[in-house]
Amino acid sequence: MKDFFAHETAVIDDGVEIGDGTRIWHFSHIMTGSKIGSNCNLGQNVVVSPDVILGNNVKVQNNVSIYTGVICEDDVFLGPSMVFTNVVNPRSAVIRRDMYIKTVVEKGATIGANATIVCGNKIGKFSFIGAGAVVVSEILPYALVVGNPSRQIGWMSEYGHRLEFNIEGSAVCPESGEEYRLNEDKVTKTGSRHE
Repeated sequence: MKDFFAHETAVIDDGVEIGDGTRIWHFSHIMTGSKIGSNCNLGQNVVVSPDVILGNNVKVQNNVSIYTGVICEDDVFLGPSMVFTNVVNPRSAVIRRDMYIKTVVEKGATIGANATIVCGNKIGKFSFIGAGAVVVSEILPYALVVGNPSRQIGWMSEYGHRLEFNIEGSAVCPESGEEYRLNEDKVTKTGSRHE
């Protein structure tokens, strides 16, 4: 008995793992060998290629193809029509199926609508990739990046708010009240001011 929902138009190949509470919507295709965690939501027209791994509570918006070589950890958000690649030098006449390059999207990261992630780059935990950005290098945890090519313009909290660090290098998320510290281009969450 399956403990996930799949719309009648979705195609789910044999040999996949899908966790409890996951929802798969119209015209999506889940391919052999992929692993999808619990409580994920895959929107319309999503493709999950062989050997892709999605953690728990991953949200995939409409028209996203997640290609072989991509690993998304828990709580990742993939915005509408964002793009992954898995070969750096594709050619129609040259077969490179044995040359796929891994991309890891760490826990809690957000990738905005129409962003492009060039393969081989790690997307740090709780980072925030703005809509339309083209990522060509590693993204630090909690970093806010925009543009083409993407550049870092700030830092984000785990609740998705821009962090404004004071001269001592501390900031507070306006929604959660959690405190963060910036030291030598590294952000760490230090706790809650309510603790």
